[in-house]
Amino acid sequence: MTEFPSSLYRNQRIAVILPCHNEELTVRPVVEGFRQALPEAEIYIFNNLSTDRTAEIALEVGAHLRNVNLKGKGNVVRRMFADVDADIYVMADGDATYHAPSARKLIDMLIDQQLDMVVGARVEVEPAPGDTGITYRPGHRWGNKLLTGTVQQIFGGSFRDMLSGYRVFSRRYVKSFPAHSHGFEIETELNVHALELRMPCTEVDTPYGARPEGSASKLSTYRDGWRILKTIGRLVVSEKPLQFFGWLGAALALIAIALAVPILVEYSHTGMVRRFPTLGLVTAMMVCGGVSFVTGLILQAITLTRREIKQFAYLASVANTPSK
Repeated sequence: MTEFPSSLYRNQRIAVILPCHNEELTVRPVVEGFRQALPEAEIYIFNNLSTDRTAEIALEVGAHLRNVNLKGKGNVVRRMFADVDADIYVMADGDATYHAPSARKLIDMLIDQQLDMVVGARVEVEPAPGDTGITYRPGHRWGNKLLTGTVQQIFGGSFRDMLSGYRVFSRRYVKSFPAHSHGFEIETELNVHALELRMPCTEVDTPYGARPEGSASKLSTYRDGWRILKTIGRLVVSEKPLQFFGWLGAALALIAIALAVPILVEYSHTGMVRRFPTLGLVTAMMVCGGVSFVTGLILQAITLTRREIKQFAYLASVANTPSK
């Protein structure tokens, strides 16, 4: 194993953190690319149950190796953020699709503008002559736009590439991130965390290339898209409970009122109520609507408390200050 010394860049400790699962064809060029782009950085490979030579090659090229036995990118990100101590974190995938030389630009922007997250928005590069690899599958592109738009409508923000795996984080972002997700839906949670705490963030266009021939993608358009939709739903319930349960309660109340109108009309004309099952349903729906609204109020108070705790964790870390 070759050891490479690291140092500081602009008085900041830089860590490159790379989640990998069966990336024996790409892990060497990825590590070498980031070492050339960021010679000051410590490079960590987090090996997630690989069955090929990923771990062995990572050691050969001098990266710090960590093994994660819980499958899924979300589990790996949780471990990376917990185990690695640095001032600035550069996260990319180990599949050689992200542009390592862009890392310096992302880091400089994070430091100069005192940001907490810079997202490398993917821009497809022209394939080399004879290259038949698909850079960005149409299903993934369409799904990314749909999910990004959904998050914007619910949580706000102006992200264009919510699912990018190429990001630079400040220490205070990393140490305040709870990481609940298990798989590729972790990118959604990363964005929502920044939006909920109103952290300063931005996006920068970065080249995005195709996987090398023989390297297989771990993404599934429909499976991972469904997981991301479920994550968005979970985040709506946990981060905006008053809106969710308030609208649910209002919908139940409106349906109950619509069902009650014929009963009231009949009672005003005959003085009798013959639709007792409907009346029982109306009563139950009104009660459920009221309970739903009260539930939203209670959960909203809990959410605000959780958010304050995350804010305290965020403020506990020192901000990255510009230095030459």
